[in-house]
Amino acid sequence: MSKYTKEDIVRIAKEENVRFIRLQFTDLLGTIKNVEIPVSQIEKALDNKMMFDGSSIEGFVRIEESDMYLYPDLDTWVVFPWTQEKGKVARLICDVYQPGKPGEEPTPFEGDPRGILKRVLKEARELGFTSFNIGPEPEFFLFKNDEKGEPTLELNDKGGYFDLAPTDLGENCRRDIVLELEDMGFEIEASHHEVAPGQHEIDFKYADAITTCDNIQTFKLVVKTIARKHGLHATFMPKPLFGVNGSGMHLNMSLFNEKGNAFYDQQSETQLSTTAMQFLGGILDHAKGFTAITNPIVNSYKRLVPGYEAPVYIAWSLRNRSPLVRIPSSRGVSTRIEVRSPDPSANPYLAMALMLAAGLDGVKRKLTPPSQTSGNIYDMNKSERVQSGIEALPSTLKDALNELEKDSVLVQALGNHAFEHFMEAKEVEWDQFRTQVHAWERDQFLSSY
Repeated sequence: MSKYTKEDIVRIAKEENVRFIRLQFTDLLGTIKNVEIPVSQIEKALDNKMMFDGSSIEGFVRIEESDMYLYPDLDTWVVFPWTQEKGKVARLICDVYQPGKPGEEPTPFEGDPRGILKRVLKEARELGFTSFNIGPEPEFFLFKNDEKGEPTLELNDKGGYFDLAPTDLGENCRRDIVLELEDMGFEIEASHHEVAPGQHEIDFKYADAITTCDNIQTFKLVVKTIARKHGLHATFMPKPLFGVNGSGMHLNMSLFNEKGNAFYDQQSETQLSTTAMQFLGGILDHAKGFTAITNPIVNSYKRLVPGYEAPVYIAWSLRNRSPLVRIPSSRGVSTRIEVRSPDPSANPYLAMALMLAAGLDGVKRKLTPPSQTSGNIYDMNKSERVQSGIEALPSTLKDALNELEKDSVLVQALGNHAFEHFMEAKEVEWDQFRTQVHAWERDQFLSSY
């Protein structure tokens, strides 16, 4: 049952003095887009009559088929608390539809990331799973802005893990972010300084996959908006600085069915169900393939290196934090699998869709994961890892794209349109990076050769 009706939204907009509404959606690369309309157009938008030019959006359609519709999800209605002066701004997150043939209704656009996730969730329901729940742990850095308001590489603190002010000078900004998020309906579970100077983490309560992805996109918008009010620039770039930890986005996931948490089995030795182990097997089996989506930019692979707590090796453990997957100790309704490789530059809808597809493939094929790894993988040499059957994640975006292309399960989950446009955009990104001459090269070679 929806939280809001059309009548509720029209009434609240009037009571709250909302003047503009942002109809938001996400492009293929994970960037939030929006069509802003005056409140006078609200009923047209709520009747799914609002059109936009899809040819101008990354990974959408060609210019000759550009007209697209925005279908607002009424449950995503929220009034931005920081917009007060001359009337407030609200938002609705939308699904993207394309016009049908003459006389037919519009149909879901196959390249809409939110729609792609909905397709995979439908497959999960057909297998008897009622919900796919995700708890994200996104990290970010805060840098100072210069006098022109442009970001610098000057950090605003020298704090470390769980530090307090005055060492953690980002505390006030982080607190204001939390307050704004709570005003928007988020249930914040933790907020703290992370390992690296200038690095922060705010964790919010798990939810179903669609809601979580909507929340991640909203979270990024709020963090950047409030940071700017403090004269700071917030970045979700995975590795903005050499020599310190990068920013990840660990994802805690669980499947539910009519009986409850399908990952929990009180009778098994680990209290993990057969479904949990099969899902884990699918995650490990497809990890190389989904890395291009969960770690989608060239900079992502500067984080995925040994020595900075980011997972590099495809393995799992009940306690050890060095493998790709960890099983937190909580059981019962909280039984979950934590995948530690994704970073916050990922398009959350595509990342969740592919990891769900990977896990479901493990369930369908009844995969058995290898034995867990109890030792610190970073202390193993290459021969020890080979002997233990531990492979590594792709080390570059190019390698990751090659692995995705070979994984027919994940390509099918994306659909041909999204797969082809994603690959095209990322091949261009890799080629630009590959052919660019970087400062490190000049420092190393300009005088020597």
